[in-house]
Amino acid sequence: MCIAVFVWQNHPIYPLLLLFNRDEFKIGLFGFGFWRPTKPLAWWEGGKILGGRDGLAGGTWLACTRDGKVAFITNVREVEKLAQAKSRGDLAVRFLEGKKSAMEFAEEVAEEAGQYNGFNLILADLCSKAMVYVTNRPKEDKSFVTEVSPGIHVLSNAKLDSPWPKVQRLGDSFKELLHERGGDNDLPMKEMVEKLMMNTIKDDEESLLPHVYPPELEYHLSSIFVEKAPQLGHYGTRSTSALCVKTSGEVTYYERYLENELWKEGTVTYHMDMDRGEEEK
Repeated sequence: MCIAVFVWQNHPIYPLLLLFNRDEFKIGLFGFGFWRPTKPLAWWEGGKILGGRDGLAGGTWLACTRDGKVAFITNVREVEKLAQAKSRGDLAVRFLEGKKSAMEFAEEVAEEAGQYNGFNLILADLCSKAMVYVTNRPKEDKSFVTEVSPGIHVLSNAKLDSPWPKVQRLGDSFKELLHERGGDNDLPMKEMVEKLMMNTIKDDEESLLPHVYPPELEYHLSSIFVEKAPQLGHYGTRSTSALCVKTSGEVTYYERYLENELWKEGTVTYHMDMDRGEEEK
């Protein structure tokens, strides 16, 4: 179901600091092998986009570019779904490959929102210091596009900062960690991943659950790190990512991912091209 926590334009060292858990189905004998083929963290062909990639539809859940664009997406928890819906992961790719601003692209997406199953999409441009949230749920709500304010935010499978218990747990833990480390120190990505994103605490009190799916299923999905959800077959957290952007323009992208039942990891560091924002003014 995926969950992300991030601080935006509210830290002296990191204009953007993001942690992201991606959950996925797997099939095969005794659950070995993930259903959706996935390419781990790497530069894509052409060298412009960095991120993991859906090997089936070609989209991504989290990726960034050399010139300061970032996009990430989660699904909305819902029962009814479109049979012939377009790939949601492609929305992030279109933004990263295109030349439109975050707001311009968000407004374009809002016009075609009915062609997709429920999604939450965050679009950011570090050069122009712009971040936009776009969703297509609930359908009755036509205010699909919102500018994201500076501060700490959590995105799961409802609207941005919805008060689900695991959203609140992750947001509180993230805020506490930032306070403990202070504003003038570099933050250890692997330690943050282990401390915050591997949390398997579940909500025992049924009244706290979102009540979209049956309670016995939502119980297993109520942890930040999903170990399994028997009602969905073999399902769980497949990867954890950390994306850190410094005021100097240094970008570090760390990924811990499951491959052939073994946890692996990779890190890529590069310097963002800060000139594009000035050229476009």
